[in-house]
Amino acid sequence: MAQAIIMPRQGISVESCLIGEWMKEEGASVKAGDILFTYETDKAAFEEESPVDGVLLKRFYEAGDEVPCLKTVCVVGEPGEDISDLTPDAEAPSEPAKEYKTGEKAAAGVFTAAPAPSAEMIISPRAKKLAEQSHADLSQAAGSGPGGRIIERDVAALIRNGKSRHGAEAAAPTAGIPADVRAYTDIPLSNMRRLIGKAMHESLTDMAQLTLHASFDATEVLAFRKAVKERGEELSLANITLNDIILYAVSRTLMRHPGINGHYVADHIKQYHSANIGIATDTERGLMVPTLFGAEGMGLNALSREAKNLVEAARSGQIHPDLLTGGTFTVTNLGVLGVERFTPVINPPQIAILGVCAIRTALGEDGTHYPAMGLSLTFDHRAIDGAPAARFLQDLCRCLSEWNLSLALETLR
Repeated sequence: MAQAIIMPRQGISVESCLIGEWMKEEGASVKAGDILFTYETDKAAFEEESPVDGVLLKRFYEAGDEVPCLKTVCVVGEPGEDISDLTPDAEAPSEPAKEYKTGEKAAAGVFTAAPAPSAEMIISPRAKKLAEQSHADLSQAAGSGPGGRIIERDVAALIRNGKSRHGAEAAAPTAGIPADVRAYTDIPLSNMRRLIGKAMHESLTDMAQLTLHASFDATEVLAFRKAVKERGEELSLANITLNDIILYAVSRTLMRHPGINGHYVADHIKQYHSANIGIATDTERGLMVPTLFGAEGMGLNALSREAKNLVEAARSGQIHPDLLTGGTFTVTNLGVLGVERFTPVINPPQIAILGVCAIRTALGEDGTHYPAMGLSLTFDHRAIDGAPAARFLQDLCRCLSEWNLSLALETLR
C-alpha cells in the first residue's frame, strides 16, 4: 500500500521547512531507513527516512521549495498504485511535535560529520557544480551526507575556509593589473542566511528602534568572577562567566520593569511574567538565539550551566527549534571581541535587546581609574518610551555595579 511521506513538524513553532536535497529520484527503489531527502528549518537541518520498502512513486516538491509542515512531500509504494488521494492537497494528518531535551540529537537525524571521502568520491550534483564554480578542493572535504556523501554545505565550508585547488583559473589581466588581485569566489546564500537577513531587515523597517548607551563600574563583578574561577572546582561551581552574570542580573531586573519584558504584537503588547532570555549565539550556520526559559527562577550556578548547554546545542546543530523561539528579551555580547559600543537589532516581536560591550578603563570623579563595562540597550519606541527604558538600563547598571549587595539581597528574599 502506498505511503505518503509528509513534512514533519519539528516543534510547535515551525510552520514550514525548506527541501534541501533529494537522495532518491522518482522510480528509484528504496528500503525502509533509506534517506529520501533532507530539509531545513531556519536554524537546523534534518534527514527524512523512508518508513517502508518500495519505489519512490512521486515527488511533489523539489530542492529549495518551502513546504508547509504535515504536507505530503512524496509517496513511496509499489509501481502502478493509485496515489490520487495522497497528493499535497489531500487533508494533512495530525502529528504531535517531536520533543527533545536540551543538547539531545534530533530524532529525525541532525547532520553529523562523516569521514573524509575515499578515492571513489560520492558527491551530489549541486555540490559538484558549486565546487566547479568556486574551485574548492574536494580532496579536503568531509562529507556530511548519508554514507559520507559530499553535499552543498560541505563545499560551502571549504570555500569559507579558503580551501581551493592550486592553479585555479583567475580573472583575465587588465591594463597590467595582476590577475590574482581580481580573483573572487561567489558564495551562495544559505537558506538560514537569507532568513536572518529577511528578519533583520523587517526588524529595522517595521520598528521605531532607539539605542541607549551606559556603563557601570565592573570592579565587584570582576572580583567575584576571579574568586569563582579560583575556587570553582572546590565549590563544585560551573565555569561562571561575565556573560552569565549579565544574564542573571538581567533576569532579576526584568522582573522590576515588566514593560520591557514582552512582545509588541499588532494592536497590543504581551507583558510576560517570566524572564525568557534569548542568548545571541554565533554558530557556523549563522546567528542563532536559543532561549533560557524562566531565568528569573534560576540560581547563578544553575543558570550558568543551562546557558552553556543551550549555546553548545545551538552550535552543534542539535537544538530543537522550539528552544529558538519564545524569548521575551535578548542579550548579545560583542564585548568579548573588543567592541566598546554598538547598536544591536531587536529580535521581533520582542521589545528590546541588550548589547554587552567590552571593558575599558575609565576615570572616576575622584580622579581614580576603574574598569567600566558598556551596555547598549535598543528598544522599540512604539512599545515603550525612552524614560522607562532608561530606568531599566540604570537599574541594571546599579545591580551590576553593586554586585555583592545584589547577591546578598537575593538571598534574603
